[in-house]
Amino acid sequence: MSIKVEKLSKSYDRIEALNDISFEIPKGQIVGFLGPNGAGKSTLLKILTTYEKASDGEAWVNGLSVSEKSFEIKKHIGYLPEHNPLYLQQYPKEYLSFVASSYHTSKSRVDEVVQLTGLSEVTSKKIGELSKGYRQRVGLAAAIIHDPEVLLLDEPTTGLDPNQLEDIRSLIRDLGKDKTVLLSTHIMQEVNAMCDRALIINKGTLVGDRLLNETSEITYEVQFDQACDVGLLKELAFVSNLNAISNKHFEVSFTNPQPTILFDFAVQHQIKIVHLKEKALDVEALFKDATT
Repeated sequence: MSIKVEKLSKSYDRIEALNDISFEIPKGQIVGFLGPNGAGKSTLLKILTTYEKASDGEAWVNGLSVSEKSFEIKKHIGYLPEHNPLYLQQYPKEYLSFVASSYHTSKSRVDEVVQLTGLSEVTSKKIGELSKGYRQRVGLAAAIIHDPEVLLLDEPTTGLDPNQLEDIRSLIRDLGKDKTVLLSTHIMQEVNAMCDRALIINKGTLVGDRLLNETSEITYEVQFDQACDVGLLKELAFVSNLNAISNKHFEVSFTNPQPTILFDFAVQHQIKIVHLKEKALDVEALFKDATT
């Protein structure tokens, strides 16, 4: 496991920030850590980076204990804090060279991450002159300068305009192709756009854990050109749930997704399908159910 958290708790005086949290993240998964502001997301990331110590429980990154191997763990993780502290008077390459030297990383790696994160066109500007989107790119470049296996990103898209937002989303998805990514956010659309899985936290407690690309059940929205007998649809193979929006319009869930079943049904009963769409998992509904 890239990340393992077992019965982790954290208290500040009498305030309980995390309460008995446990989960595991396998290598190569992009996981959204979703929750309201103040739910404990940043606290957990700080514990995984070894910046904070847990009050109880344990966590491991690449098999290394965060309480016992803090120095070693820093070699395996890349961290983008929520407020992304940068030296604003430095140029991007100047700053990245400084970060690379702290990891004893080759200077040639600086050019690699500049290219990878799309910073080439702004290397002649000081960081303080860059837009919020490009500053986030500098932060991401610094987080991956030592080619870590695990990325921990705290609210990586906060404050970005729509164009910057899509650029950073695309970059994170690309990074997730060969790294494990845990990113915290309170924006549900970000989880849908970037993640394979959602962990939901509320008031310091883990209240939801859901794969977003699981194929064990899929819901289709289907509309026929004429009225259809609900009973006949319910008799179709693998139907787990059926919602009749009207006598022509239905939402049908299958435990073994095979959209040809609906086409075969239409042919058999001599009706036409005028609309068929796979329904995406409603992360917003999942979030509301878990946090209210």
